[in-house]
Amino acid sequence: MGTQESGGRRMSKPPTDTQKRPAFYATGRGTGGWRDWLSILHPPYTAWHLGYVTIGAALTSSVDYAILGWSLLAFFLALGVGAHALDELHGHPLRTGIADRTLLSIAVVTIAGACAIGWIVGGLRLLPFIAVGAVLAFGYNLEWFGGLLHNAVGLCLAWGAFPLLTSYYVQAWNISWATVFAAFGAMGLTLAQRSLSTPARWLRRRVASVQATAILDDGSTAPLATSDLLRPLELALKALSFGVVALAMALLVAAR
Repeated sequence: MGTQESGGRRMSKPPTDTQKRPAFYATGRGTGGWRDWLSILHPPYTAWHLGYVTIGAALTSSVDYAILGWSLLAFFLALGVGAHALDELHGHPLRTGIADRTLLSIAVVTIAGACAIGWIVGGLRLLPFIAVGAVLAFGYNLEWFGGLLHNAVGLCLAWGAFPLLTSYYVQAWNISWATVFAAFGAMGLTLAQRSLSTPARWLRRRVASVQATAILDDGSTAPLATSDLLRPLELALKALSFGVVALAMALLVAAR
C-alpha cells in the first residue's frame, strides 16, 4: 500500500488484492466456505467488544471467572455471530456466498442461545438485560422502529455500553458509578470505531479510484491514491482493537 519513488516524485502504487477486499480482515472468497464465515465474525471488532465484557467483569471487587466465561460466550454468540450475520443479510457487504436464509437462521439461533445463557446464569434478575440485548441485536441490524436504533447512538449503546454494564451487573448484581463512567468510555471508543470504519468501508467498497494532488507548503505536489487515505484509518482501527483487548486483559489480571 502507499506510494513509491520514481524520478524524485512520489508515485501512487496500484491497488493490491488486499486493498480490494471489502474489509482489511476479510478472507472470504464468496463461496460460502469457512473463510466467508470467518469474515462474518469481523474478528478484530468482535475481540474489541468482548474486551468491554472483560473490562466490566474486571471492575468488580471479585471476578467470578465461570460467569465471565458464560458472559463472553453469550456476547460472542449475540454480537460476534448473530448481529454480524444480520448485518451481512443486508446486501452482503462482505461479499460472502452464504445464503440469506442461512444467515437469518444462524442469527436467530445464536441470539436465542445468548438469551438462554443469560436466563440460566441470572434468571429473573437478568431478564431486563436479556430483553434489552435482544431488542438491540435485532433492532439495530434490522432497523426496527423505523430505524430509530440504527444510528451512532444505537451502535454505541449496543456494542459499547451494554456489554460492559451487563458483564458488571451479572458479577455484582448492581451498577456502580465507576461502571457508568466506564460505559461512557466504551461508547466513546465505539464512536471512534464508527468514525474510522465508515469512511474506510466507503473507500474499499464504493470507490474505484482516487485522483487527488496535495500541494505542500513549499509549493511541491504529491499525488494521493485510495491507499493513502485508507492506510491511517485502518491502522488506527487495528491499534484500537489491539489496545482495548490488551487493556481488558491487564485489568483482568490486576483484579485477581
